[in-house]
Amino acid sequence: MATDILDRTALPDEARRALRSLVGDPAAELRDDQWTAVEALVADHRRALVVQRTGWGKSAVYFVATALLRARGAGPTVIVSPLLALMRNQIAAAARAGIRAVTINSTNVEDWEQVHADIRSGAVDVLLVSPERLNNPDFRDQVLPSLAATAGLLVIDEAHCISDWGHDFRPDYRRIRTMLADLPEGIPVLATTATANARVTLDVAEQLSATAGGTLEDVLVLRGSLDRSSLHLAVVELPTQAERLAWLADHLDRLPGSGIIYCLTVAATQEIADYLNSRGHHVAAYSGQTEQAERLAAEDDLVGNRVKALVATSALGMGFDKPDLGWVVNLGAPPSPIAYYQQVGRAGRGTAAATVVLLPGREDREVWDYFASLAFPPEQQVRATLAALAEHGGPLSTAALETHVELRRTRLESMLKVLDVDGAVRRVRGGWEATGRPWVYDAERYARVTETRRAEQQAMLTYVTTPQCRMQYLRAALDDPEAGPCGRCDRCGGIALDAGVDPGTVAQARERLDRPGVPVETRRQWPTGMPALGVPVKGRIAAEEQAEQGRAVARFTDLGWGTQVRELFAPGTPDGEVPVPLRHAVVAVLDAWHFAAARPDGIVAIGGRTRPQLVAHLADGLARYTGLPLLGRFDVTGSAAPGQGAMNSPQRLRAVADRYTLSDPSAVAGRTVLLLDDRADTGWTLTVAARQLRLAGALAVYPLVLATS
Repeated sequence: MATDILDRTALPDEARRALRSLVGDPAAELRDDQWTAVEALVADHRRALVVQRTGWGKSAVYFVATALLRARGAGPTVIVSPLLALMRNQIAAAARAGIRAVTINSTNVEDWEQVHADIRSGAVDVLLVSPERLNNPDFRDQVLPSLAATAGLLVIDEAHCISDWGHDFRPDYRRIRTMLADLPEGIPVLATTATANARVTLDVAEQLSATAGGTLEDVLVLRGSLDRSSLHLAVVELPTQAERLAWLADHLDRLPGSGIIYCLTVAATQEIADYLNSRGHHVAAYSGQTEQAERLAAEDDLVGNRVKALVATSALGMGFDKPDLGWVVNLGAPPSPIAYYQQVGRAGRGTAAATVVLLPGREDREVWDYFASLAFPPEQQVRATLAALAEHGGPLSTAALETHVELRRTRLESMLKVLDVDGAVRRVRGGWEATGRPWVYDAERYARVTETRRAEQQAMLTYVTTPQCRMQYLRAALDDPEAGPCGRCDRCGGIALDAGVDPGTVAQARERLDRPGVPVETRRQWPTGMPALGVPVKGRIAAEEQAEQGRAVARFTDLGWGTQVRELFAPGTPDGEVPVPLRHAVVAVLDAWHFAAARPDGIVAIGGRTRPQLVAHLADGLARYTGLPLLGRFDVTGSAAPGQGAMNSPQRLRAVADRYTLSDPSAVAGRTVLLLDDRADTGWTLTVAARQLRLAGALAVYPLVLATS
C-alpha cells in the first residue's frame, strides 16, 4: 500500500516543514537516516527499528511521520511509552508542531472516557499509552481492537524493553508482540531505542516481523554511531564509602550546572540526599517509591535548575529530557555497560561538554546479586501458580494467589505477565485465570539470560579498570562497529578529575555513615485469604494487638552499616556472638530512640534455629547494659523450617503463626517490652510475637533487630 509517484516526490518538502514546526527552527533539516525512516513509514508502510544514540532525534521521526500520515487521512499514531516523564515531554513537543497528543495512564483515570471519545471522533493525532495499559482487561478488550484497526502508525519507544536479553526488560512489553501480529496489513510500525547491542537488536527486529507473511528481511533496521561527542567519561576509584561521599560533598559545586547522582538502591538515594543537604548542597531524592506529585515537582526543579541534583535510582532514566544537564555521577556501578550508557546518556544532550563520573564500590556486586535473585522463578513455583489457577476454576487476584505460591508480590506479578503473553494465563476482571493451553518452561533460555547478565556484570567491572578509551569500551559493548578512541575521557587525556578529598570531610561522612538506626515499620493489616490457609485472621490488625514502630541497626541495602550486617548474615557465616562494632551500634540506636510511649521496662527475645547464639547474646548484653530484666523468650515450638514462606506475606504468616510459644506470659503483663530478634524481612515474625505479648497484657511492644530488608 504505497503512495503514488507525485505524492512520494512531495514528501521531502512536507517532512522538512513538519520538522521545522516541531523544533521551532526554520533552518532544521532531517538527517539522512531520519528521512530514510520517515519515507519507509509514510510511503512504503514498512516496519522499522531505529537504534540511535540519545539526543539523535528519534522522536522527530515519529512526529514528522505522524504529521504526514494524518495529512493523508491516516488514523492516529499510537505510541507505547514506558515512562510518564517521557509522555509529558512528548505531548509538549507534539503541541509545538500542531499535533494533538493525549495519554492514557494510571495518573489520569478521570480523563479516559473523554480521551476514548476524542479518539473515536478523530480529534486525536497521537495517543501515548503505557505498556501496562495494553493488558488492562477493559482497554485490551474494548479499546485496543478498534484502535489497532484504525491506527495510522504504531510506535514502540524504548523498544529494548521488549527483549529479555535487554538491560531493562519489562514483561508488559511482551504484550506488544501479540499486538503486532494482530495489526491489519499496511499499518506502519516504528521501534526506537538508544541502548541495544546486536543480540537485542536482532531480538527486537524478529518480534517486529511477527505478522502473517512477514519476515525478518522485511524489517528496516537503521543503526547509527552511538558516540556522544559531548560526554567526558571518568572513573574515580576511592577505597571507602566515606571517601566517596566526601568526594561528592567536596566536588559537587565544581561540576557544571545541574545533574543527576545515580544510586543502586532506594535507601541510598535518601541517605545520600540527606547527607548532601546537611553539607549545604540543594538536592532531592527520587525513586520509584517517591510519590507521583513529588516526582513531578523534583523533575521540574531539576529542569528549572532550582536544585543542584536529583539523587535518583534508574527510575529517573528513559524519557527524562533536560538538554543542558551538565553532568551525571554514578555512586555505585550499574550491572552492565549498556545500563550505564543509558544513564549517562541523560547528560550533555544540548551542551558542548558534560562530565560523567563513576564512583564504584565493592558493595556494588552484592546489590547486583540481590536484583539478580528476582529473575524468572523456578519451574516448580510457576507450575504451582498454574495449578492453583486451574483448580480454582475462576479468576484469582494476585493477593489470593500469594496464599498458594511462595513468591513476593512484585515477582509474582511479573511472572504472571510473562505467562499471559505466553498464553498460559489471562488477566480478567477480578484477577487472573488459567487458559488451559499447553505451556513449556524454557529453562535453557532463562539460563542463557542469566549467563548473559553475569557476563555483563563482569564487563562493568572491566570498564572500571580498562586502560582502553572509556567511550570506545561502552560503544563496543553495544556492538557499535564504528567504536574508536574518543579523545575526551580520562583514558584519552580529555578530562582529569582530582580524586583527593579533604580529611575533615571524610571524617564527617564517616560519622554520618557510622550513625546507625533505621525505622522498622510494623504490620497493620493481615494478608488476604488467611482463613483458607488455616490462620483465622483477616482485615486490620486490632490497634491493641499491634507493635509500635521498631528500629534496626541498618538495612541490608544501606551504605555504612549495611556492609556490616550483610557480612554478618552472609551464607556460611557461623552463629555466634554479636560482633563488637554492632554491639556499640545497637547501644547507639537504643540511646537515640525517642519512644512514643513509656520507655521499655523489660526485654523479650525471639528464639530461632539459625542464629540462637546471636539473639541470646544480644538479649543478655542489652539486659546488662540497660539493667532491664529478661522477662522471657519465644521458644520455637512449631514445625515450620527457618525462612519458610519468606517470599510472600500469606505464606510467611502461615509459617510463623503458631511457630513460637512465649515462655512466661504472666511476666509481661503491665510491662512495656523491648522485643529482640536478629533480623526483620517480611515483618510477620515480629507482628505475631508482638500480638502474643499484647494479648498477654503488655502495654506496648518495641521491636529491635540488627538488620532489616
